Amino acid sequence: MGESILPLTEHDRTRLGEALRALLAHGSIPGLEGGSSEIYHWAFQNQDLLRETAALLHLDLRWEHENRLLIAVPEGSDFLLRLKLDATLVLLVLWYEYDTAVRDRAESPPIRIPVRALNDSLETKFKPLRRHLLARGRLREILALAERKNLVRIEPAPDFELTVISILPTLKSVIPFQDIAEWNAHAAHHLAATNPPEAPDDTTAADDEPQD
Repeated sequence: MGESILPLTEHDRTRLGEALRALLAHGSIPGLEGGSSEIYHWAFQNQDLLRETAALLHLDLRWEHENRLLIAVPEGSDFLLRLKLDATLVLLVLWYEYDTAVRDRAESPPIRIPVRALNDSLETKFKPLRRHLLARGRLREILALAERKNLVRIEPAPDFELTVISILPTLKSVIPFQDIAEWNAHAAHHLAATNPPEAPDDTTAADDEPQD
C-alpha cells in the first residue's frame, strides 16, 4: 500500500472515520451516552482536524460542550431530509414541549413526556390539521427517525400510549427557534397552508436535518 494522504496515527484515522460516519448517519454525537462518549472526547480534542474534514462534506460543526454534544449542520442540500407535514408537526410539538419545560418550568434536559401527552398536544395545537394527524404506526416511524437522528430517546411500554419520549437538547439546534413567538409564527404558517383544499400531504419541513 502507498503512503496515506492523512498524516495520522492508525488510532486517529479510525476515530476520524467513526466520527464522520456518526455525524453523517445521526447528525450529532452525544457525548453523555456510553456508546458515543469516546468518539465525542476524541472529537473534542481534535476539533480542527474534524472541522476541516467535515467542511469537505459541507457540514458545519457546532459544539455544545456543556451538554457534551457535537452537532453537524448541513450547509448545502446534499444531506437534508425533506419531512412530510405530519413529521414536521411532531417535531414542532416536541420543540414546544422541550422549550416550555426548560424555559418556564426550569426543568433539566432531557425532557420526558409520554406518547399520550404528545398526541394530546398535537390535537390541541393543530386541531385544523386533524386529517394530517397520526395513526399509531406512522407515529412509531416518525419517532424512530427522530431517535436515529439523536433528537429523542424512546423507552417502549407495552401500552404504546405510555411509551416515554426523552427529548434531547439536539432538537433545539435542528429547529433553532429563538422563542415561542417564532414557534407560533411557524405553526401559523402550516395552519394557513391547509386552507386551500388541494394542499398536499407531503409539505416539507422548513427545518431540515441530515439524511440517513
